Amino acid sequence: MLPTYKHEPFTDFTVEENRVAFEEALRKVESELGKEYPLIVNGERITTEAKITSINPSKKAEVVGYVSKANKEIAEQAIQAADEAFKTWKKVNPEERANILIRTAAILRRRKHEFSALLVKEAGKPWREADADTAEAIDFLEYYARQMIELKDGKKVNSREGEQNRYIYTPTGVCVTISPWNFALAIMAGTTVAPIVTGNTVLLKPASTTPVVAYKFVEALEEAGLPKGVVNYIPGSGAEVGDYLVDHPKTSLITFTGSRDVGVRLYERAAVVHPGQNHLKRVIVELGGKDTVVVDREADLELAAQSIVVSAFGFSGQKCSAGSRAVIHQDVYDQVLERVVELTKELSLGEPTTNNVYMGPVVDKAAFDKIMSYIEIGKEEGRILTGGEGDDSKGFFIQPTVIADLDPNGRIMQEEIFGPVVGFSKAKDFDDAIEIANNTEYGLTGAVITNNRAHIEQAKQDFQVGNLYFNRNCTGAIVGYHPFGGFKMSGTDSKAGGPDYLVLHMQAKTISEMY
Repeated sequence: MLPTYKHEPFTDFTVEENRVAFEEALRKVESELGKEYPLIVNGERITTEAKITSINPSKKAEVVGYVSKANKEIAEQAIQAADEAFKTWKKVNPEERANILIRTAAILRRRKHEFSALLVKEAGKPWREADADTAEAIDFLEYYARQMIELKDGKKVNSREGEQNRYIYTPTGVCVTISPWNFALAIMAGTTVAPIVTGNTVLLKPASTTPVVAYKFVEALEEAGLPKGVVNYIPGSGAEVGDYLVDHPKTSLITFTGSRDVGVRLYERAAVVHPGQNHLKRVIVELGGKDTVVVDREADLELAAQSIVVSAFGFSGQKCSAGSRAVIHQDVYDQVLERVVELTKELSLGEPTTNNVYMGPVVDKAAFDKIMSYIEIGKEEGRILTGGEGDDSKGFFIQPTVIADLDPNGRIMQEEIFGPVVGFSKAKDFDDAIEIANNTEYGLTGAVITNNRAHIEQAKQDFQVGNLYFNRNCTGAIVGYHPFGGFKMSGTDSKAGGPDYLVLHMQAKTISEMY
C-alpha cells in the first residue's frame, strides 16, 4: 500500500547547502553540453543524419544537445512497435505499472537538481521555476500511480439475484503524446505516464526546443523497468511526424499541450476515420489562455499588486495560466497600477545561472519577435509604464512590460502573447469586471482579489474559467490539489493532476455474468 500522496516540496535556495548542490548540478549539466542524443524505438537507439539543435535561450551560442530527428519511416517503425508492445503491456498488473511510476519518481527525486539544472539551460528557467517544474513531474508520477491503484478494480455497480455485474476500465491502445516546451519536464512527464500507467503505449514527440530533458526522462523510465516499446521517443517535425502519427489508423489516443491554432487543427485531423481504422480517436488537448486577475474595490491592494506581478511575469509569462490581463475597479485602479509598476521595476532579468535572477529569457527567436511585435501594438493601444524593451544579441531577453489604459476588446487584451506583458483595463464595478474577464475566447485560469463575500460567491458562478483562484495569483496549480484544465477554447478541460484524468485514457467495460 502506497503512503498518502503529498506533493513534492520546493527547494529552499536560501539554504546554502541547497545552493551549493544546485551549482554542482549546473556544472554537471554544463559538462555534457553539445552531446548527441538518439531516438528510442522499441528500446533500440537510432541515430539519424538530420538533427534538432537544442540551444540555451539565455546564450544562443551554447548548444545543449544535438538530437536525432525522426521521419515518417521511423514514425511507422515506432507505431508498429507500440502496437505490438500494447498486446502484452495492457495485461500487466496495474499495480506493477504503478510501481514503475513510483520507481521513476524516486530516480527523479535523487537527481532533482540535475533535471532542474537542465531546465535552466534548455528552457531558460530561473532556479525556482525549474525546481517547481521538476517537483511537478515527480508529483504527476506519484499521484497517477495512486490513482491507478484506486481505479484498477473499476467502480461499484449493482447486481441482481443470480447475476454478477462489474464495471471495469480497460486500456485504449497506442497514444501519441505531443508535449510543450514551457513545462518541458512536468507536462511532458504527466502526459507520458498517464497513458502508460493505464495500460496504453506511447509515441512521445516532445517540443523541438526542449528535446534533451525528454530523452533524459525516457532513460529514467527505462531504468525503472519500463519494457521496450511501451514508450518510444521520436522528436521530429510536426508537419512530417506529428501529422503522420495523428492520422495513423493505429493511433487510438492523442494528448497535446500547446497553442490554440495547432490544437484545433489536430482536433480536426483526429476526427477523420482513415482506411484500416476501426475506432474513433480520443483527443485530450490543453490549449491557450488569456487569463485575468480581477481586483475589486474591497480588496487588499498590496496582495492584488503582488498577485498581478507573480501571475504575469513568472517564467517570463510563458505559461498558459499566466495572468496577462488585470481588470481593476475604477476606484482603486490608479493605486494598484502604480504599485504593480513599482514591483515590476524591482524584478531582475538575466541569464538564470544564479538564484538571484527572477526572470530569464523567452524561449527562442520566434517567440522574441512575436512578443516584441505585440509590445509595438501595445504602444498604440495603451500606455507602456515600464519595460517595452528587448535584447536578442546574446539571448532572448524582454523586459517585464506593463501596458495601461487598454480597451478590453483590443488586441493586447484579447490575444495570447505568451510573454512578459500584462495589460490593464478599468472596470466600472464588479459586474463590469467579470464581464470583461469573460470577454475572451479562452477560459483557463482566473483570480479575484476581494474581501466582499457576495462577490466571491458571484464569481464562483459567473467567472467562466476551469481554474478559479481567490485572493492569490492565477498560476501555480499543484497536482492533486488544483486539477488543471480550462473551458471554451482553452481545451477539453481534462483536469490534469485530478481524479478524473486517468479514465480519459481508458474505456469502461461492463461485464455481466448469470449464475
